[in-house]
Amino acid sequence: MKIRKYNTKDIPSILGLIKELASFEKATEKVTNSAERMLEEQKYFECFVAENDNGEIIGMALYFFAYFTWVGKSLYLDDLYIKPEYRGSKIGTKLLNKVFEIAKNENCQRLRWQVLDWNNPAIEFYKKCGATLDEEWINCDFTSDNIDKFING
Repeated sequence: MKIRKYNTKDIPSILGLIKELASFEKATEKVTNSAERMLEEQKYFECFVAENDNGEIIGMALYFFAYFTWVGKSLYLDDLYIKPEYRGSKIGTKLLNKVFEIAKNENCQRLRWQVLDWNNPAIEFYKKCGATLDEEWINCDFTSDNIDKFING
């Protein structure tokens, strides 16, 4: 197993993992992204992938830099996903280590991500890693359609 930075040929596999994650989270209909859009917008994200010995991408950690006014430059981990048959073999920890290294090397003041409140295995994993879980803040999201509706009144 090898951890490495993604390259453009990995994007279809990364999107496949994103769709697997959405299925696990019971939200497949919410994935509107495409490999073409990811290629066009790849300057907005970074990603580490985990490859098995056959070169198959079996996990990923997709992140981007953000700025939070209370703390400053931060790193946001948008997705951490490992194919189910490879879980429990420290791949998630290895991917997280890479993301933590980037956050440290880039002098980030915070590393943040989200987890669904019912995903107990992930919650326990993150607690074991030392994450602080905040149950106070609520996400506010607008889709592109809702952005148009807001602007157009």
